[in-house]
Amino acid sequence: MTDQLPKNLSSFIWHFLKHYKIAAVTYISLAACAGLWGTFNNILVKHVINSLPLVETGNASLLVLPAVLIVLNFIVFDNITWRSIGYMDYIYQPVITNRIITQTTDFVLSNSHQYFQDNLAGRISHQIIRLADNIEKILHQISRDLIRGGAVLIIAFITSYSVNPVFFYILLLWFIGFSSFSLYMSKRLVQLANDHATQEAALSGQLVDCISNQSNIRLFAKKDYELSRMQTFLVLIKNAFQTKELFTIFLYSIQGLMIALMMASALYFLIDLHLKNLITPGDFALILGLSMEVAHMTWYTMSRVDEFNDAVGKCRQCLSSLLIKPTLIDKPDASELSVTEGKIVFNSVSFHYKDVDTIFNNQSITIEPGQKVGLVGYSGSGKSTFVNLIMRLYEVTEGSILIDNQDIGNVTQDSLHSAIGIIPQDPSLFHRNITENIRYARPEATDEQVINAAKQAYAHDFIIKTPKSYDALVGERGIKLSGGQRQRIAIARAILKDAPILILDEATSQLDSITENSIQESLWNLMKNKTTLVIAHRLSTLLNMDRILVFDRGNIVQDGTHSQLLEQNGLYKTLWNMQVCGSLPDKTEE
Repeated sequence: MTDQLPKNLSSFIWHFLKHYKIAAVTYISLAACAGLWGTFNNILVKHVINSLPLVETGNASLLVLPAVLIVLNFIVFDNITWRSIGYMDYIYQPVITNRIITQTTDFVLSNSHQYFQDNLAGRISHQIIRLADNIEKILHQISRDLIRGGAVLIIAFITSYSVNPVFFYILLLWFIGFSSFSLYMSKRLVQLANDHATQEAALSGQLVDCISNQSNIRLFAKKDYELSRMQTFLVLIKNAFQTKELFTIFLYSIQGLMIALMMASALYFLIDLHLKNLITPGDFALILGLSMEVAHMTWYTMSRVDEFNDAVGKCRQCLSSLLIKPTLIDKPDASELSVTEGKIVFNSVSFHYKDVDTIFNNQSITIEPGQKVGLVGYSGSGKSTFVNLIMRLYEVTEGSILIDNQDIGNVTQDSLHSAIGIIPQDPSLFHRNITENIRYARPEATDEQVINAAKQAYAHDFIIKTPKSYDALVGERGIKLSGGQRQRIAIARAILKDAPILILDEATSQLDSITENSIQESLWNLMKNKTTLVIAHRLSTLLNMDRILVFDRGNIVQDGTHSQLLEQNGLYKTLWNMQVCGSLPDKTEE
């Protein structure tokens, strides 16, 4: 797992930039040089204008050097500088962005099972991408323009002061007033932009809800109703957009007026000083050009400051949501789990979920190597929690769980999960082809091994009937396949993994009875020489188990074979007698 990533934004950015210190310094220098083009150009134009009277006397050579320097200024500070910046973006921008996405995803994937229950997958992925995009925006767009704007202002202040201090004070006072007003008003603009974004997000949620339920809309003939209902959200978006745009028009109007006042002041003193022969015509052109350059650059830079604040806010929000310290991590000295037999021991285990009453209280039980153990009980009785604790998706509150005399709290989670194969009740597949989904259990497996696993899972026949056979994409979470087909793919994946410990959670619940009977033999072959836990609601599937554990309110209240448990006249016999078509009732009936 990636080391703890800094949660502070500046530290987080430096975590990725520190590997490119020389490149960062070079980038800053190039951005500063890019701001020198306009000022140097105005200075050179000044010398050209001041040299014009001498040209009329036959000294045309005096224009050669300024003309050459103007061309070089365009080549060096405009073309070469910007192309160098573009080349550095080309080299480093995707590298840094990919490192941010990779390490942040690594950190998130190392978080606890509870984290993913509390946060939607779509929201997590969206925040990872938004974090990377906004940091990239700060580093490669906003920072570049802020540095360039700062360079323009500094050179402009120095140059204007060298001509006449009055122009320096005009630019300085205008800059203070303009930037203060713009930053003050930007707070309101950011709020209006957030309001607009909030309304857009609300509409997006409604569209997703509408489209994902398109079958209901069709069946209930409610298309017109949905369109009418959507108008409420569209009106809110329109109002939020118009409010923001009207405020923007007002803000830009005031900013434009402030620029006009600055230009008017500069022109007044330019004319006055020129009439008094205190400045040259070249100085006149220089100050006029600098004033327009500073006005434009300051206006543009202030808009970049707004974008910077917005990007910083989004990054901080993403960091606070994503970089939550994992509650379940490997110990620094964690060893690799070595499973030679598959013996599982619960040693005085107690456990409870957050803000929930205790599920297990001082529970001890031993599952011998190679045993086939059924887990039964009402919904919520603790069956799934029992296997989740074995997989260490949650940490026990007290006690310990041992596999082959190794405390699973002292081994790496990857080695633990590698030793356990699971076939869930509702398997989730990647939006990849069938081969990739089966081979996910063992990436080095050959095509022949993948096909053989599919045949054992009775999946091969339906796979080859698809248009692209094993290359067919299964859709998001396997939506293009039926529930039974997804389950057979999951079974094939477990067969290919061939882990020493096997967990089946209603592994055949979505199969028709004919396919289930056919696949049972494959499952029994899969269980050979493996410690196997089988969660089942159809008790008939557990008749051949070595033992059955009966759960009730977090306690294992019975333990024995099917025939032994029927003789005990306990909960198991009650469940057996209550079954209708081999299924348990949904809840406990006193």
